[in-house]
Parts: sequence; structure tokens; C-alpha cells
Amino acid sequence: MGLPERVAATDAALDLLRSLRVQHGELMFHQSGGCCDGSSPMCYPQGDLLLGDVDVHLGDLDLGDGAQVPVWMTRAQYEYWKHTHLTIDVVPGRGAGFSLEAPEGVRFLLRSRLLTDEEYLTLHEAGVV
Repeated sequence: MGLPERVAATDAALDLLRSLRVQHGELMFHQSGGCCDGSSPMCYPQGDLLLGDVDVHLGDLDLGDGAQVPVWMTRAQYEYWKHTHLTIDVVPGRGAGFSLEAPEGVRFLLRSRLLTDEEYLTLHEAGVV
């Protein structure tokens, strides 16, 4: 049995990601935890945002065609969210200015739930949280 997933996406978000991938190539998400646009998950062409030791890789979204979209979060923000499972969704509205969905009339957002005790224990024992 593998580790519990930390991040997922709704079917609507996956459909939008497939469309954005056709337009922009390989993609990535980053959640900074800042104010305003920084509080939304930001979708970028892969490699457009430089990552470093301050970033935590939460997992990859599977687009179903072999493509993966990695999801990252700043370590400081991760400390607040490490007890949660995150689901990326898409809703009508203005997207964040630098995120690729902005011109589409929709925006990505995070939905969260607490990890179960079993999920958290498994991740803790693996040294992930």
C-alpha cells in the first residue's frame, strides 16, 4: 500500500488543466499562502516559477494521459496545512492575475479536509509530516 495522497483535483479542474496544457505545455501548481492572489492555487507553465528549499512537493495530479501536474506549497504555508488533504477545484469568477486560468473566466481554489488519523500516522511514519 502506498502513501495516502495529499492532493487531488475535481473532474472540472482536471478538464481545465488538460485544456491549459494544450495551450501552454507542461504545467505546475504553487500555493504560496500569501494574501490576495497568493491565497489561491496558482497554475504556471512548468519551470516558470523557480522552486527551492522553501517549497514542499505535495504530490502530482494525474491528467489521465500520462501527464502529471506537480503541486507545490511554501514550507511555511505547509506547516498550517500539513494535517489536511487538498482538492483543487475550479469555479466561475476572475482567476488570479498570474495564474493561467485567469483569461478563462474561472479560477482555481482549494477545498480541504482533515487527514484521517490513519492517513496522518502513515504519512508521519514515512517522515512526510
